Amino acid sequence: MMNHQESLTQYIASFVSELVKNGVEDVVVSPGSRSTPMAMVMAEHPELRVHIHVDERSAAFFALGMAKATTNPVAILCTSGTAAANYYPAIVEAFYSRVPLIVLTADRPHELRDVGAPQAIDQIHLYGKNVKWFIEMAPPDHSDGVIRYVRSACTRAVSTAKKSPAGPVHLNFPFREPLIPQLDNPNIFALSNRKEAYMKIESGHMTLKAEEFNQMAHVLSSYEKGIIVCGPMEEEGFSKAVIGLAKKLNFPIIADPLSQLRSGYHSHSLIIDTYDSFLKNEDAKEQLKPEIIIRFGAMPVSKPLLQFLKLHQDVRQLVIDGGSGFRDPALLSTDMIYCQETLFCESLAAIVEEKEDSRFLKQWKDCNDLTKAKLKPIQHIEELSEGKIFAQLAELLPDGATVFVGNSMPIRDLDTFFHNNEKSIKVMANRGANGIDGVVSTALGAAMHSQPLYLIIGDLTFFHDLNGLIAAKLYHIPIHIIVINNNGGGIFSFLPQAEHPKNFEMLFGTPLDIDFSHSVKMFGGHYELITDWQHFSSALLSETDTFKVLEVTTNRDKNVKEHRDLWDSVSQEISRLLKG
Repeated sequence: MMNHQESLTQYIASFVSELVKNGVEDVVVSPGSRSTPMAMVMAEHPELRVHIHVDERSAAFFALGMAKATTNPVAILCTSGTAAANYYPAIVEAFYSRVPLIVLTADRPHELRDVGAPQAIDQIHLYGKNVKWFIEMAPPDHSDGVIRYVRSACTRAVSTAKKSPAGPVHLNFPFREPLIPQLDNPNIFALSNRKEAYMKIESGHMTLKAEEFNQMAHVLSSYEKGIIVCGPMEEEGFSKAVIGLAKKLNFPIIADPLSQLRSGYHSHSLIIDTYDSFLKNEDAKEQLKPEIIIRFGAMPVSKPLLQFLKLHQDVRQLVIDGGSGFRDPALLSTDMIYCQETLFCESLAAIVEEKEDSRFLKQWKDCNDLTKAKLKPIQHIEELSEGKIFAQLAELLPDGATVFVGNSMPIRDLDTFFHNNEKSIKVMANRGANGIDGVVSTALGAAMHSQPLYLIIGDLTFFHDLNGLIAAKLYHIPIHIIVINNNGGGIFSFLPQAEHPKNFEMLFGTPLDIDFSHSVKMFGGHYELITDWQHFSSALLSETDTFKVLEVTTNRDKNVKEHRDLWDSVSQEISRLLKG
């Protein structure tokens, strides 16, 4: 007869072994007592990378970043109680941004629940509808049936997390004391006598029937005035496929910075990258009206683009989603098509009739070219400027770099000023829930697999996740963090709240007046207060073996005026162009 310790060890070793056999390579563990058996067994597996992070909130975002960078599921493990609740923000982000996470929470056994035991909260369905799947695992046992159960549950969890749309899954493990596993057996991961995974779960891509593709090709060929809108996308091969389809249709591609279309070695002739500026113009909104819209990915960042789409509610709009979601916040779609995006583009491009260049396409391209020219003065500003930081990225960053950008103003400035380039620059952000929490930790997780990585965030976002810097210290992660410090929430100065100055600073401006150099020093990083643009360029390109924080101080009021002057200049010229 096996004792409790032996049963516990075999149960957990079977689960951990199955994790690895299903392709999980990284796990982020937060220290705790009830999770002891799982943590100790995980640390024994030679093919599993165990990363320790003491703060569960930051740990989950750190794992999220690794999963975003690799598109491979990453596991997170914590003890019972509010430790599990601290995972919640990152789980919400993972769910809405379609990132695969395997959430493993240790729990009190059933007899210690709801009786006043310490570190015991209700963890059943703790994350509600923000996970794709939840299972309350059976208590550890050594019987063949339970071992088969734990292995199949693991396989199902990984498969569900990966299946499109990817996302988090939650497994809750009730562990009884004693919690120390038996680790003196060097073959604990071979107890099942299986070299392969316990089972394989195969899932294919969503597609359409041949006659449906033919019908769609006929429909698209009948329209001259069409546009393709590409929001955030991470799908391998999509850029080439959508450009191929656009060339056959001669439709411009409105490319969000997270679509991965603005950078790369592909053709940029049909890619429109300044729409956020020229679609503020009323003449452009009217004269650039399409007859049909094809949309891929999540909704783009740009508010002017969304308003443009809302203005033309009578236009046929096709939303293509291989994850069978409902990505239509404005409720404008006429056709919701569940088909894998790359497959959709390739299949249609192969059969649709090639069109000649149109006046409509030329209008979009002319507006784009003119806007770029009118935005160029940002490059000549001598004072430190928020917009100029993003305008310089394509020129300054090395080929193969990754840019991780914060929400609020940074992602919007990236949209406005980061234009088409032939470098392979990947752009990442947490746009699932669009929050400022956990951005530092997510970027550091991404930097574990994507190098070199440059994080650009505001001062509030940096402050919100300062404790995430501990991962950079523990794992010597080389990363450049550009902190744009306008001493508060800069985006609110562009919103209607700014027109009501009474209590604006207290409620929305929220100046922190923090000297970040002390925080950076505490975590062992390198800090530089940028003095001018030459200093910025040299500091940005300098190599580092640790994390480096480059603080750029700006003025919120000047920033608003700078942006609005540029937009006014663009708008005036766009009206002349379209009326001429």
